[in-house]
Amino acid sequence: MLTKMNFSEVFKQSNQLCKVSPDGKYLATCVQYRLVVRDVSTLQILQLYTCLDQISHMDWSSDSLFILCAMYKRGLVQVWSIEQPDWHCKIDEGSIGLVSSRWSPDGRHILNATEFHLRVTVWTLCTKAVSYIKYPKACQKGIDFSRDGCYMALAERRDCKDYVSVFVCEDWHLLRHFETETQDLAGLEWSPNGCVLAVWDSCLEYKVLLYSLDGRLLSAYSAYDWSLGVKSVTWSPSSQFLAIGSYDEKVRILNHITWKKIAQFDHVASINSTKAVVYKEVEKRTAVCSDDLSLHNITIGSTLFNTQSKYEICPSPVQIPVVKPDPDRANPKIGVSSLAFSSDSRYLATKNDNMASVVWLWDMQKMSLVAVLEQTSAVRCFQWDPRRPRLALCTGNTKLYLWSPAGCVSVQVPTEGGLQVQSLSWHCSGDSLILLGKEQLCLCYMDQEDKSRLT
Repeated sequence: MLTKMNFSEVFKQSNQLCKVSPDGKYLATCVQYRLVVRDVSTLQILQLYTCLDQISHMDWSSDSLFILCAMYKRGLVQVWSIEQPDWHCKIDEGSIGLVSSRWSPDGRHILNATEFHLRVTVWTLCTKAVSYIKYPKACQKGIDFSRDGCYMALAERRDCKDYVSVFVCEDWHLLRHFETETQDLAGLEWSPNGCVLAVWDSCLEYKVLLYSLDGRLLSAYSAYDWSLGVKSVTWSPSSQFLAIGSYDEKVRILNHITWKKIAQFDHVASINSTKAVVYKEVEKRTAVCSDDLSLHNITIGSTLFNTQSKYEICPSPVQIPVVKPDPDRANPKIGVSSLAFSSDSRYLATKNDNMASVVWLWDMQKMSLVAVLEQTSAVRCFQWDPRRPRLALCTGNTKLYLWSPAGCVSVQVPTEGGLQVQSLSWHCSGDSLILLGKEQLCLCYMDQEDKSRLT
């Protein structure tokens, strides 16, 4: 199992705004109203940009040449160039406001959604041309681009009905416009191969619809009626599977040939399977000798008093801790809210909200549970290595956790002051991780020798 890792020094960041460029060369971080661009390999500052206000959102263009910084309170977007630091662009939406901003796949257009979703404005950097798309729907995921960057699907609401418009990104002309069989469309997502568009209804009605590029309804799926329905949807990278997480604490897998259910994964409170390995995090406090308790060694957040942890394998049957949700509160903490496939589509990681400290791992070849990770605290974030079947997760403490088919490991993040890891993201090479605290970040580098043992 992986034992050697190197950690960088700690850097400042604000609002978890930290992203590696798509080409993997640069690391951009936001600190209040400043944008800092570093070389990923050396962490030396390459560029420092100053925005007009505190940055709400930041994103790289697909070719890693430009960075978009949005300031939603001011209705402003500023764009910066990596190759030409003196060049910059400012987009002011004015009194109509701004709630979201994103790049188009070509990295030369910016799409801004205005307050109350009155319209989507498409700004062209090259010619300064502006075009408008009316009636965008305010929903969970109302816009998505196909993986090849050719098409954009947009959810719309007009005359109390849901529609989807498909645009060609090259010149933004409308390719298809069709009404969807939803009561209140909540989201849409292209399959990775760009052939199928999945559309799902709000949680009040369990309905998942699958459309072709030309707007034909290929299939409609509903697991049950008269109860809270779909909570999360994701495609496998191979486009062979569509995973649907729902409020009944189950994940249903649809296949890409008949669009019928081929598997159902239940998140049960008692695990009796002998084939699934249950890893339980066990904490222990390290003994401190009196010589270490000098004023010199005791600092706020010192690692001197940090709790160490390791995983123990539990024999079946295993009882999973369950929190009963409050039925009188909106958005009850129940059901499968997080789904993620490994890059090779072999494994699926899931999280059931009323079992917040547990991550479930399913084998998509055997269609069965392969591992369960029970943490001491609620899981904040998990993400797959983009190159290997290896999962990283964090729980808001000073540790990083990794799972692979070879096993599981808990690693103390050795930063001064103790970095409480709130979220994380992989570098596109899979050789390093960005660990984000509330106001700090550090990088974790995987040892080259040990890396092969985890694959």
